[in-house]
Amino acid sequence: MKLLLDVEPLRLPVFRRLFVGRVFSGFGTQMTLVAVMFQVWDTTGSTVWTGAVGLAQAVPIIVFGLFAGSLVDRVDRRRFYLITLVGQAACSVLLVVQGFFGHLPVVGVLAIVAVQSCFVAGGGPASRTFLPRLLPPGQLAAGLALNRIAFQGSMLLGPALAGLLLGWVGVGGCYLVDVIAFGLAFYGAFGLPEMLPDGELSRPGLRGVADGLVFLVRAPVVRGALLTDLAAMVLSMPISLFPLVNAERFGGDPRTFGLFLTAIAVGGVVASVFSGVFTSSARPGVVMLVGSVGWGVSLALFGVASNPWVGLGFLVLAGVSDTMSVVSRGAIIQLHTPDSMLGRVAAAEQIVGQAGPDVGNMRAGLVAGATSGTFSLVSGGLLCVAAVALVGASTPALRKAQAPV
Repeated sequence: MKLLLDVEPLRLPVFRRLFVGRVFSGFGTQMTLVAVMFQVWDTTGSTVWTGAVGLAQAVPIIVFGLFAGSLVDRVDRRRFYLITLVGQAACSVLLVVQGFFGHLPVVGVLAIVAVQSCFVAGGGPASRTFLPRLLPPGQLAAGLALNRIAFQGSMLLGPALAGLLLGWVGVGGCYLVDVIAFGLAFYGAFGLPEMLPDGELSRPGLRGVADGLVFLVRAPVVRGALLTDLAAMVLSMPISLFPLVNAERFGGDPRTFGLFLTAIAVGGVVASVFSGVFTSSARPGVVMLVGSVGWGVSLALFGVASNPWVGLGFLVLAGVSDTMSVVSRGAIIQLHTPDSMLGRVAAAEQIVGQAGPDVGNMRAGLVAGATSGTFSLVSGGLLCVAAVALVGASTPALRKAQAPV
């Protein structure tokens, strides 16, 4: 059995460029996430408003995601991705301007976040179609693990540096780093070849969306993978509670605020470094189910931990579990989806994997506002475990799904 991260995909120059761009763009995105959350919390002092940040990100992806995915299955995916990058970068410039020259009201900040998320709704599905075209099936899980360590590395350094910049130059400095990072995202995308979909092109409008939904209904492995992730993200996402937990356990110090996301990233990096253990598994569905249960259990324990540093340790375990689940889910979905459907299925995956956490953050904020942060964390973690167990028990095809050699 392989133990360490498989770096074989990095031998391919086009993948290597894409990987470098992903590292730096992810770094900027994490800094912006922390800055927006901190700006909204500093202005309102409300977990409901910090949860609304997630809602502003989620709604455009939910509303436009499937239509964007259908379009991705009709056009050159590389060109479409570049257009969406331009839109995202322009929104980051607006955040920089308001960060340095006078903060917008919270509603204005959320509006910029929502517009940027509209472009993410298109760019996300396009980018998720790249790896199956660039890598052979046997290296797909390794490529996804490399992408995951890029994300987790960004999550590890981004929030920590964001906390330092927040205390030094304010939110504007964090937003500026994100703008600079977009330049490297363009570097990665320009190295890609033309990527027209293989097979029959998606039908326009609602008909193309309907075709994608029919495929999801009829593909139990893909459907089960998405439902498992949806249960984990919507029921037990903790990020909107981090300002409250930071205030309760660390006195609201901005320098410690970034440690919560950093702790999850540490676990993710550790899991990615040793990802050979699970990327070489013949049963990725089982790996995903175990990882999702571990996520819920870790967050429930984080909720009851009285020592703040022990609590951060449970977030590390949550990061390990999350990486196992995400990498396995991505491999399952891409290996069981034909290229002609990949944009639409990738859009559904993004709705679950990105909008799901945003909805989950809103849920966590509302529950905490009505009860307490501890209750929100513990109840969410336990509900996650129960829901994942139900999906696993009712979807035998997911448990038995085989990985290519």
